[in-house]
Amino acid sequence: MCGAGPKILLVVGGGIAAYKSLELVRLIRKGGGDVTCVVTKGGQQFVTPMSLAALSENQVYTSLFDLKNEVEMGHIQLSREADLVVVCPATADLVAKMASGIADDLATTLILATDKPVMAVPAMNVRMWEHEATQRNIEWLRQAGVSVLHPDEGAMACGEFGYGRLPEPEVIWREIAAHFGIEVEDPTPAPAAAPAAANDLVEADDDDEDEDGDVGRGLGGLLSRLIPRSTPKRTHEDIETEYSEFEDDFEQDIGEDEGSGGDGLPPEEEIPEFKPDFGGPLLAKKGGASSAPPIDPDALNHEFDPRRQPPERLEPGPFESADGDAASFEVDASYRPLKGRHVLVTAGPTWEAIDPVRYIANRSSGKQGFAIAAAAAALGAKVTLVAGPVSLRTPEGVTRVDVESAEDMAKAVKRALPADAAVMVAAVADWRPKEYRGEKIKKRGSAPPALMLTENPDILTNLAAGKDRPELVIGFAAETDDVLANAKQKRKRKAADWIVANDVSGDVMGGDDNLVHIVSESGVETLDQMPKRDVAMALAERIAATLKAEAAE
Repeated sequence: MCGAGPKILLVVGGGIAAYKSLELVRLIRKGGGDVTCVVTKGGQQFVTPMSLAALSENQVYTSLFDLKNEVEMGHIQLSREADLVVVCPATADLVAKMASGIADDLATTLILATDKPVMAVPAMNVRMWEHEATQRNIEWLRQAGVSVLHPDEGAMACGEFGYGRLPEPEVIWREIAAHFGIEVEDPTPAPAAAPAAANDLVEADDDDEDEDGDVGRGLGGLLSRLIPRSTPKRTHEDIETEYSEFEDDFEQDIGEDEGSGGDGLPPEEEIPEFKPDFGGPLLAKKGGASSAPPIDPDALNHEFDPRRQPPERLEPGPFESADGDAASFEVDASYRPLKGRHVLVTAGPTWEAIDPVRYIANRSSGKQGFAIAAAAAALGAKVTLVAGPVSLRTPEGVTRVDVESAEDMAKAVKRALPADAAVMVAAVADWRPKEYRGEKIKKRGSAPPALMLTENPDILTNLAAGKDRPELVIGFAAETDDVLANAKQKRKRKAADWIVANDVSGDVMGGDDNLVHIVSESGVETLDQMPKRDVAMALAERIAATLKAEAAE
């Protein structure tokens, strides 16, 4: 494979939707990516290897037991050289084999052998998609770290209707581009048709009668029979003559006016100067005015938008002083264990827009993430804080990048690399609306609108599996039950070094205290319940100690 862009290994399954893989290859190539295709035996019934090879400009692989290919490019190496493995279409059979770890052909062997992120794009019959076994397999793949796109809803080749259609290639390419932080321009809408020029309009016949005097046919002829003309038809000369007579009569009337001035116009009346009385009440008499005069400040309140006023601050945040300013940690100036280190922190929620008014969000306040950023900066680190939409002040010595959506945050994290440690505290939305409505969705009837969701990029997994992986990758797990068990599974699934877990079933989200468990390969360390700023300093000190120990090895 060649090219400076991302390297994609595209596995084409055996479904009718396989034909869309040709357009997907074209879009990836157009976007600067490099594609190597692997086609299953079933996939070759719908697309030919020659077509994929022509579009990808790379060799297409079809068989596991090809001696020549194994000598030149072994299947293990093929799976490792890609930056992302995309299974499209992922049939029910392929999904089941992926979930079960079956490797009985080249495609499934590559998927099982790869150590790179995998994206699956299912396409199958609606009944197959809704089957309990398929849903169990999909959930298992997601827990294993596979990014699974949700199929589209619509008519299928089998004649049924429902979920199971392969998303359009443009949508799949956008998901791939988002994974790599590639900007994809929105498709430019087709320009509106220009209005017809005046010369292009067909002039209607003014005469409803033909040469023989008969009334014209059609709607005009029918109306002419029922409705007589209100005025006789006039020629251009008749109109000019009538206008000249009217103009002469008007000038004569003006000249005979007794009160006229020398120019034939009535004298101008003196307009008294307006002097309002500000001493009395500003009330308009009934019938005297249509509204109150705009001199009362209360009458001008339309110029002030109370929503733009800064929100009232009730209490200082976990790392703010009582006057609302960002407060730094009191640390000895000589104690800088993170000096020379770059720490990347994400904090806050993400907002996934539905329309210009509504969005999907969560209860994250961002306080813990901001406190960690402040603590790392206090210990001498260069800190980049990627913050979701929160109203917290930027800690001293921290470079802040504000984002709104999960896709925005994924791009900002990628741009902030490389880093020595990454602390992913942000509560990133797992899902976003598949389609953004440019206008507010109106309430019509009693039925709610259908809200289709699609999966957001997994920032933590992509960071941990990326080529610019920090030395220490830390994720957070906000759980409501089985906190430790879920945190341990998440650490393995996300390939993170630590998972900091907490129980958010109470008032932790938005509160100032926290009780966390640090789950690592060596075990679980539980910290006492304490203010979030103290939790932040405890984590920052452990990060410094871990980086120092790794540097000494």
